[in-house]
Amino acid sequence: MDRKLNLAAMRRVAGVLVGKHDFSAFRSAGCSAKTPVRTLKALTIKKKGDLVEFTLEADAFLMHMARNIVGTLTEVGLGRFSRADVKRMLRSRDRSAAGRIAPAHGLYLVTVFYGRPRRTPR
Repeated sequence: MDRKLNLAAMRRVAGVLVGKHDFSAFRSAGCSAKTPVRTLKALTIKKKGDLVEFTLEADAFLMHMARNIVGTLTEVGLGRFSRADVKRMLRSRDRSAAGRIAPAHGLYLVTVFYGRPRRTPR
């Protein structure tokens, strides 16, 4: 990323996405999940040197949901979207209303919880 991101704006807007929502606007057109309703339990954004680390925790993810959320929040950081825009995206349930998908490189799964929830290792 060549341009400086407004991390404070990204963090504020991330709060809009936390909670139980219909994430249709943030899933792939090819997603075959029975329901688009998911609970995003936590979404943190941290600066680590030249990198920005996004950590998402949910009860389950839709196809490309994490990448679409990261792409949209990156566009928030670039000033392309506001908090109100992201609220409209969620309400629209329309993938074309949300931001661009983030590239898959750099994306990795940290852990999967089965049964009782545990804290994510640091």
